[in-house]
Amino acid sequence: MTFAMRRKMLNFTRYFVLFLVSMVMIYPLLWMVSRIFQSNNYVFTNTGLLPTVSFSEGMENLGYGWNTRVSAVPNLFVSFLNTLRFLIPRVVGQVVSSVLTAYAITRFHFKGKKIVFSLVIATLLMPDIVLRIPLFNIFSGGNPFGINLLGTYIPLYLENWFATGSFFVFMLIQFMRTIPKELDEAAKIDGCSSLQTLVFILLPVMKPAIITVALLTFMWGMNDFLGPLIYIRDSSMWVLQQALRQTSEVGEAAIIWSEVFASAVLALVPAITLFFVAQRYFIDGIASTGSKE
Repeated sequence: MTFAMRRKMLNFTRYFVLFLVSMVMIYPLLWMVSRIFQSNNYVFTNTGLLPTVSFSEGMENLGYGWNTRVSAVPNLFVSFLNTLRFLIPRVVGQVVSSVLTAYAITRFHFKGKKIVFSLVIATLLMPDIVLRIPLFNIFSGGNPFGINLLGTYIPLYLENWFATGSFFVFMLIQFMRTIPKELDEAAKIDGCSSLQTLVFILLPVMKPAIITVALLTFMWGMNDFLGPLIYIRDSSMWVLQQALRQTSEVGEAAIIWSEVFASAVLALVPAITLFFVAQRYFIDGIASTGSKE
């Protein structure tokens, strides 16, 4: 066997294995989509992807999934708008605070710099659930101002404005370390202040990493159920995850699972769309983080 033939066989084997792995990973998503076109009796008893109901019935399930049968949830669009009411401030706060913190650690020299970086790493290893009770005490009135923020969206994003996302801070630190400091020095010679250097010199170079931070924050916020469950009490303020949870709480005998899966699929559309739109920047940001020139 010649070298060219061995190389073709190796490439074929590699791509075949990747295809099998990708099919295993994508099967749950395809299964969930196929449940929209399954009758209620076959949703959990049939592992295949072929529909058991007509296309028109599947479209009806999508319609019911969009409007839901829960009186407290008018439709998924209202719940999605409620989700954006805390997601947008969360994404903005996460990006701004993480960039500023990473900039300070990588570009400035101050006492206790190593201690600050060590704390970032330490909180990176800390599970998020550990902070739930202290944050609840603060937002329920246990703060110096005695302000009770329960029943509002503020507790869902306020902490993100103080660089609590250690993973994102560390990722931006690693990315910023790959940017030559000569750019900062050239900007300083041209009369730029530290803030101007960050805004006009570093941020354009950091665009892939910043988009990655924004995208992951958005997707993780879309999947956040525990936070809204703790702080949001009024059903008119329910976010998408709470609305989806309620679709399966209408009584066990009355649950129509094809409509529940239809609601879940529709709720996935914004996050999947955003991912594919920003896919190139996301891959660049992940691939270049921690690399050295």
